[in-house]
Amino acid sequence: RYEHNNTGSILINSLCLSNGGIFPETHYPRFIQKILKDGGLLSPVITRLMNFFFFSRGLGAVFGPYTQPSQAEYWDMWTVVRTNDGNLVVDSILQYINQRKKHRDRWVGALMSTSVPLHLIYGPLDPVNPHPEFLQLYKKVLPMSTVSVLDDHISHYPQLEDPTGFLNAYLNFINSF
Repeated sequence: RYEHNNTGSILINSLCLSNGGIFPETHYPRFIQKILKDGGLLSPVITRLMNFFFFSRGLGAVFGPYTQPSQAEYWDMWTVVRTNDGNLVVDSILQYINQRKKHRDRWVGALMSTSVPLHLIYGPLDPVNPHPEFLQLYKKVLPMSTVSVLDDHISHYPQLEDPTGFLNAYLNFINSF
């Protein structure tokens, strides 16, 4: 929409991405995500059985070994998920995984054809978008994008695992144009 001047009053000056599973071919969802994204008969049962222990254990698996959230942070995140019974719609939220595959050409095509500065801030220990596979494809498909790779121990949530490094990478990006 932006490239076709069909955004109303929104002006996009740049786009910064971080560790998102842009490409379905290099995205490796967690086991529970695979089960829930298909919305089968088990989904309603699993979402009702989901508890803090399973949530924190699953989430911890996509953080780096030195950047694990504290118990208080896990509880804060779990509280957000549980607000208004949000845990009961996790299977619906995970439909983005199926949508990513269905709309891959359109979504990646939009990134390939954008005229705004594009940047990726990446945690290389990410098991969902693994290094070097994800980064090689990203650079091949989006050669006009700049990339900041954070320290080797940073994983799927770089903005939480290394907020200072993430902020510095972002500021360097927006100050480059």
